[in-house]
Amino acid sequence: MGTVTALRRYPVKSMLGEALTSVAVTERGLRGDRVSAVLDDSGTVGSAKHPRKWGPLLRCRATLNGTDTVMVELPDGIVQSAGDPDLDARLSKLLGRHVSLSDTPREHGGVLERAVPEYEGGVPDALRSTATTDATGAAITSGQVAPGTFFDYGTVHLVTTAALARLRATYPTGDFDPRRFRPNLVVDPHDGPGFPEDAWIHSHLRIGEALFRVVVPTPRCVIPTLAQEELPADPGIMRAVAREHRIPVFDLGRLSCVGVYLDVLEPGTVRIGDPVTRLGSS
Repeated sequence: MGTVTALRRYPVKSMLGEALTSVAVTERGLRGDRVSAVLDDSGTVGSAKHPRKWGPLLRCRATLNGTDTVMVELPDGIVQSAGDPDLDARLSKLLGRHVSLSDTPREHGGVLERAVPEYEGGVPDALRSTATTDATGAAITSGQVAPGTFFDYGTVHLVTTAALARLRATYPTGDFDPRRFRPNLVVDPHDGPGFPEDAWIHSHLRIGEALFRVVVPTPRCVIPTLAQEELPADPGIMRAVAREHRIPVFDLGRLSCVGVYLDVLEPGTVRIGDPVTRLGSS
């Protein structure tokens, strides 16, 4: 059905991540993915979904070293390891308030703040009406990360090159580099441009040695519009998604989506170039 063309993990939530050629997939997702997050004194989980408050995290890069220690490269090029008190001090200076890097998610889920986008489909209508304005002047809604993790929802995120090609065709001046959407897996399907992953919901996918279940389309927030690495800020990216691909997500209404969330049914190794095979549905 397709081929894996890229693998990425993000050891610290909302920081830039690292490209891989192969990775072990465990029951909780890619080994080393979202194992840490930056927390403030209230326990709020740092997420660039609230860019006025947490946007500088996208200027940092997190990787794993040979002993699986999280290493953070700060915007000035300094690299420090998780657990170094000076790293917390530098992150606090970067964000303008006291924060710390944690590898201990809350059992019942930490608070996650999201800025309310202007485009349609960026937040469920029922939540839009509950938004409040915080000290940054941004309208935000509050939710939680998945209990016991630093994931928003699914443990693995997949994006297809077909979806990105479809969006690029409708907004040719936009750079739909998959990195904007922070996927773990980028898959080049055998189908042409479009959104073939919409038909995969509830299907099982064999990818390399691992088996996944496709759970739900991935609603998109403001992050794809933000500057990342050499990619410039571009609010037109999500406006294009809102025009082209607003689809039902659970009982939340029609939301702007790119990609799908997966759960892991059978752990195993996934490599670039591995085939993707669609099996039966659950």
